[in-house]
Amino acid sequence: MRRKIVSNAIISSALVLLFNFSAFSQQNVEKYDSREYWIATMIKIADPVLKNLSQEQLRAKMPVINKDSNRVRVAHLEAFGRTLAGIAPWLELGVDNTAEGKLREKYIQLTRKALTVAVDPSSPDFLNFNKQQQPLVDAAFMAQGLLRGYTQLWEPLDNATKANIVNALKSSRVIKPGENNWLLFSAIIEAFLIKSGNGGDVHRIVYALQKHMDWYKGDGAYGDGEEFHWDYYNSFVIQPMMLDITRVLSEKKMDTVISYQKVLNRAQRYAAVQERLISPEGTYPPIGRSMIYRFGAFQLLSQIALQKNLPAEISPAQVRSALSLVVYRTMKAPNTFDSKGWLNMGVIGSQPSMAENYITTGSLYLCTVGLLPLGLPANDPFWTGKAEDWTSKKIWKGIDLPADHAYKESK
Repeated sequence: MRRKIVSNAIISSALVLLFNFSAFSQQNVEKYDSREYWIATMIKIADPVLKNLSQEQLRAKMPVINKDSNRVRVAHLEAFGRTLAGIAPWLELGVDNTAEGKLREKYIQLTRKALTVAVDPSSPDFLNFNKQQQPLVDAAFMAQGLLRGYTQLWEPLDNATKANIVNALKSSRVIKPGENNWLLFSAIIEAFLIKSGNGGDVHRIVYALQKHMDWYKGDGAYGDGEEFHWDYYNSFVIQPMMLDITRVLSEKKMDTVISYQKVLNRAQRYAAVQERLISPEGTYPPIGRSMIYRFGAFQLLSQIALQKNLPAEISPAQVRSALSLVVYRTMKAPNTFDSKGWLNMGVIGSQPSMAENYITTGSLYLCTVGLLPLGLPANDPFWTGKAEDWTSKKIWKGIDLPADHAYKESK
C-alpha cells in the first residue's frame, strides 16, 4: 500500500512538472503554441473550482467579488457550470497510459466527485439551481458540459447522482427566460434531458430555435433577440448552444425544420470571421459586454475546430497558432489570478471596472470554453501541424490572399 502511495506521488510530481503553467518561457513561441501549454492553462484555471467543490469547500474557499451583493448565491454554480462546459471535451478523451492520460484520469475523477456534491441536497456545497434568475444560465452551461463529456462525466455516475442531476436541472424550469439568448439556456437543458432519456421538453427547444432563426441577421450572425449587438454573444452562447442542441435532435432523429446542417453552415462563416478578428499580435477588438470572459470570446471558433468543421481555407494549425497567442497574451498578464489562484476580473490582468453589474468571480470561468480543441487527441493535425500564420498575420505581412466574401444562403 505504501509503495502504491509513493508511486502515485512520483507520478503526480512528474505531471506537475510537465504541465506546470508557470514553467512556460515568455521568450519561446514553441512553448506556448503547444498542447502542453493549453493543458497547463486549463488546469491552472479549473483546478481551484473542481478541487474545492469535490471537497465541499467551494462556498467556503471561493472569493465572490461582485458589484451586486444579491448575486453571491449564484456565483458558485457559475464557476462550476462554466468550467464544466470548457473542460468536458478534454476529459471526454478518457484515460490512457500517457502522462496526459493520467492527468485526465485525475480530473475525470475530480469532476465526477464535484458533480456529485453540486447536486446533493445534503451537501453544504449543494448549488443553487432555481433561486433568482441567473441559475438558469449556469445550469445550462452544466448541461452543455454533460453533453460534451457524456461518456466520461454522465454515463459512469451512479443512479442516485444521475437522479439528483436531473432533479436539479428540472428545478430550473421555474425560471422564465427572456426573449433573447436566454431561450437557449432552457433549450440546452431540455436537449440534455432528451439525450439522457429523462423527459426533455421538445417544445421549449423548438421555440428557442425558431426564435433564433427569426432573429438571423445574415452573414453568419444572429441578433440577441430582435436587435443585433456588437459583442461576442454569438460565440459565448448563441451559436455553440445551437450547434449542441441541433446535434442532439439530429442524433435522436428529431430534426425539425431547423436542421443541424443549416446551423453549422452559418457557424462556419462566423468562425471564419472570428479567425480574421485575431490580430497579428494576438489581440482582438474589445467590443461589447462581458469582455472579461477573456478568450471565451472564441468559443465558436474553438468548437468548429473541435468538430473538425473549419472552412476549407482555414487550416487547423493556423487556428491553433492564433488562439495560442490570444491565450498567452491574456494569461501572461500580471494579476490575472489572485494570491490563491482564483481568476481576477479583467481582459488583461486585473481590470475590475470592465465588469458589468451581473459579473461575479464565478462568471469569469467561461474563459475555459476557448480551450475546447483540447478535446482533439494529441495526434490530431490541429496539434501536430507546424506553426502557421493566421489570416490577419498573413495579410499584414503583405501576402496576397483571396478576397473575403459574405455568406449567402440559397433561397
